[in-house]
Amino acid sequence: MKLNYSKFISEIIVRPSDIDVNNHVHYSKYLDYLLAARYEQMHRDYKMSMEEFIDRGMSWFASNVNIDFKRALKLGDTALVETQIESYNGAQVKVNFWIKKKANDKIAAEGYAFYTLVSIKTGRPLRIPDDILEKYSV
Repeated sequence: MKLNYSKFISEIIVRPSDIDVNNHVHYSKYLDYLLAARYEQMHRDYKMSMEEFIDRGMSWFASNVNIDFKRALKLGDTALVETQIESYNGAQVKVNFWIKKKANDKIAAEGYAFYTLVSIKTGRPLRIPDDILEKYSV
């Protein structure tokens, strides 16, 4: 189903351990930034934390991620990680994201991720329950 979903923003401070040999954020760290933002946003914005999913015997895994890199983030920068659900279908949700440099609001990377809800016990996909869809339809 496709609706207009809210955008949420989290701040990430670039740490020395994020920097690669080219003196900018290593490409793998952008995934860390996305995961950290989603974890925070689940609790703060959707009012259903990852721990609540685990308590219900469910978990999410990233089944597909696409990132387009636009410009470098460097040590001392603050990244703004903006996410927005685009759609859901069965056990999957598509989340768009934009990682921006806070100082100038320019996009450093953007893309989308498909997350699949699974049973912790079986590892098999689970249709997203209606009560969860309601919480995440803000």
